[in-house]
Amino acid sequence: MKTKNYLSEAHNFLKRNTQVKSFDIVMHDCNGVGRGKIIRRNELLNLYKSGRQFPLSLLGMDITGEDTPETGLILEQGDGDIKAWPIPSSLKLLHNSKPPRGELFMNMYDIDGNKLLTDPRNVLENKIQELKKDGISCFGAFELEFFLVSNELDEYGKLKPAKSIIGKKASIKKTDVYSVDHLHGMMPLIDDIYKATKLAKVDAETIISEYAPGQYELTLKHQSSLLKAADDILRLKRIIRAQARAHGVTACFMAKPMENITGSGMHFHISLYDKKGKNIFAEKNKEKISKKLNYALGGLSKYMGESMLIFAPNANSWRRFVLGSYAPTRPNWGIDNRSVAFRIPTSNSHNRRIEHRVSGVDANPYLVALTVVSAIKKGLTNKINADKQTTGNSYLKKSSSKNKIPTDWNSSINLSKKSLFLKETLGPELHKAFIAIKEMEYNKVASAVTELDIELYLDSI
Repeated sequence: MKTKNYLSEAHNFLKRNTQVKSFDIVMHDCNGVGRGKIIRRNELLNLYKSGRQFPLSLLGMDITGEDTPETGLILEQGDGDIKAWPIPSSLKLLHNSKPPRGELFMNMYDIDGNKLLTDPRNVLENKIQELKKDGISCFGAFELEFFLVSNELDEYGKLKPAKSIIGKKASIKKTDVYSVDHLHGMMPLIDDIYKATKLAKVDAETIISEYAPGQYELTLKHQSSLLKAADDILRLKRIIRAQARAHGVTACFMAKPMENITGSGMHFHISLYDKKGKNIFAEKNKEKISKKLNYALGGLSKYMGESMLIFAPNANSWRRFVLGSYAPTRPNWGIDNRSVAFRIPTSNSHNRRIEHRVSGVDANPYLVALTVVSAIKKGLTNKINADKQTTGNSYLKKSSSKNKIPTDWNSSINLSKKSLFLKETLGPELHKAFIAIKEMEYNKVASAVTELDIELYLDSI
């Protein structure tokens, strides 16, 4: 394993951080859920030398951590062992942890040292290497929208925005969008988030008060590695969750945590460069987009419907798609237009990029990046023309696109299950596992008797 060559990384970390006595070792499953163990200081060097064995079933769990037999990763293969190996340069110090701890991200391999293709990060890494062979380098960055909510539910058993750390004021009805004063009330927490990202070498940039009570957005710097961009957004979620907990509030990464207000997205900025470092989306004529950008948009539009399960993987994800909510409902594009799925932000031609606005914050960033670059590559290879640009408010305009998207979770699961594009993109092993997990989760939700069921029907029928 090449990770053995990074033993000096562990030695140096231990030498610099004598106060650290334990480490979170974390790998991410199909849902992007961090799973792993906490190890002691004396175990770290051996982890780098020999890896750490885990049951194969770890990659076949649903969102609750329950085994999904239909993935073929449970008893069908005897639930044998696989090996987790450290991801180079991912060993970080955790801020504000008592006692002090470190954190290490891991990749999954079989016992013989071959990459497991049911590990989403491995599949993304393979896709990036494939594109490099074609002379294409991918640059990207994610934006993270999230809510800070109270640890206590409201009188109706619903989530409610957290009170400010300073002054203990709550925004219940006001959005406070772009309010700097509102941010000031959360500064102790925000300061700790920035301190934690600095320790973790996560390039966190601007934070704003977003378009709903208790909602925020934190942006990350554009990266020359999509793997780092995806790693960073998952690490950022862990950071925000930990620092919120330390300040007595809860960080919420549901796509639609509260009714009648906007949901949370995970916008993905993507640009491609050739071997000479030239942006392949750059236009020669400032009056119109380049042919390659047109083809990329064509690929994204064509395969958006088949990919919606990646971008909206959970029952709650689909509540985010409401007209006029800044969540896209059609496979359309526009220049500097926030009502479309694929926005071309204002920039110079060298920095031309696509802002993919479809994914909820609950999506797995490895799978989002993988699916987006695969659709772009399909568009470029097959010269798929994009539909006409959407101008103005796309929610008020009738779509003329032949590319349709499913309107609910079950339809999305069925479409993704049949999708040759998605099977090719994920690979047969990951495609089988992901679909099986989503089907199991759907059946759990569909069969549950909820409080709303009781409220609607108990005394009415």
